[in-house]
Formats: sequence, C-alpha cells, structure tokens
Amino acid sequence: MNPEKLAKLQAQVRTGGKGTPRRKVIKKPTRTVAKEDPKIASTLRQLGVQPIPDIETINMFMEGGKVMAFNVPRLSANVNANTFVISGKAEEKSPEQALTEMISRMGSFGPESLSQLAKMTEGLQAGTDAGDVDDDIPELISAGENADEKPVDLETTD
Repeated sequence: MNPEKLAKLQAQVRTGGKGTPRRKVIKKPTRTVAKEDPKIASTLRQLGVQPIPDIETINMFMEGGKVMAFNVPRLSANVNANTFVISGKAEEKSPEQALTEMISRMGSFGPESLSQLAKMTEGLQAGTDAGDVDDDIPELISAGENADEKPVDLETTD
C-alpha cells in the first residue's frame, strides 16, 4: 500500500467497526425537569394563583432573627385573596448578609430606598420589629375635614 494513502486513512479513524457512524455522537447530560406534584398543581388551580415572572430573590424575615432567602423562586399569587405561593430552594442567612445583598441590588433605585433600608437595619440591631418603619407615611384626610371645598362636576363639558 501507498504510505500517503495509509497516513490519510489513519487520520480518519472510525470509533467502531463496520457499519458505525463516521461522526462522533456527543452525549449531552439529561436535565431533570422538576415536575410539580399533581396534587399541588390542582390545589394551586383551586386557589386561583397566577405566576409572577422575573423575580430574582425573596427574603423572608423570621422571628428568630434569621432570614430565609429564595434565589430565583417561582412566585404565584392571587392578590384579591391575599394568597402568595413561593416555591424554590431556600437557604437561611443572617440579617446582615441578607441586608448587604439587598443594598447592593437597591443601589440603583435611589437614596429613598437606601434610607428606608438603613432604618430597617437600625431596627434589627436595636432588637425592635423591622416593620415599624412607617414614620414617613402621612395621615389620611377624612371627607369631613374638606367639606368647605366645592365638589368638582366631571360630567359637564364646555
């Protein structure tokens, strides 16, 4: 045999014997698709929850001072019934870790959100409830206080 032809054939080595494909088949790892339990799915349908997309993280502040953090959770909600369903992998964090992550994400929203977050951290360090940050909420005005004002008629057109 010709040595050039032999070298050419050696470069095109088959992976198997006669009848095997000439190209290699790359096996891709199979992804396990997380199937929802049918009972859970039927219960969610009965609750009437709708999925809310594009949620990056959810932090739940627990009574013991820990924070339960969900990264890329599936969030479904029925706002009329005040029902929220969070599913995903959760991990416990300290409040300091969770708040530093929140500050890094909220930096682009402006100083108002950072000042509220600073009040929350002060409340956590002092041992008070983090929900007592409603000092900036103005009081509602009842209808009786502005009775001397003339009502506006929206039906008349000029």
